[in-house]
Amino acid sequence: MKKNYLFPLLLAIAASVFLTSCGNKPPKPNPAQTEIKSAVRVNPYPRGTYEHFKFDSYPGTTRTWKNTALLAQANPSNTKVRIDLSSQRGFLLVNDEVAMDYRVSTGSSRHKTPTGDYKIIEKIREKRSNLYGKILNASGAVVQSNADARKDTVPAGGSFRGASMPYWMRLTRTGIGMHQGNVNRRYASHGCIRTHYSAVPIVYSKTKIGTPVTVTN
Repeated sequence: MKKNYLFPLLLAIAASVFLTSCGNKPPKPNPAQTEIKSAVRVNPYPRGTYEHFKFDSYPGTTRTWKNTALLAQANPSNTKVRIDLSSQRGFLLVNDEVAMDYRVSTGSSRHKTPTGDYKIIEKIREKRSNLYGKILNASGAVVQSNADARKDTVPAGGSFRGASMPYWMRLTRTGIGMHQGNVNRRYASHGCIRTHYSAVPIVYSKTKIGTPVTVTN
């Protein structure tokens, strides 16, 4: 009896076709990679421009944008300051044009920063608060941080050390002003306008007593 070689041959051909067709199928897309790719935005604006700066991570970024050409023209006679509470950004204006855009941190819900039109009425390069700071004991150790001099008691032989407020620029007689401070949290101050360290020395040097400051919501 002759062996039937036809069936094994057909089976081999079918298996070859199946494997070849599977090998030619495109790989399935990785959903995670697809989402990441679609989430990446390309900044279309020229690097260094104000539009480029504001395209990503704005207004939450702690970075400072500077118009160097405009800052070179800035002096205490042609500048103004604007503080935007909602965006937590400060703006140094030269002839009403933005010369610098920087991060600030203003008053918490318990100590809101008042809105309005003000003028700088005092400037002190090295200033310490006479209301908020730390209480130390007689040996100099901190016994209470975030103390309020009006409410908290200093132990015998101890002292109250006011919080450092460099580049102080007073706006009100009730203690509201602009100064260098921590801006990593929103609405974290006792009412003052904490200003990022990369911007506050410039704001201080480009303003004077009498410079207009507007605080808006």
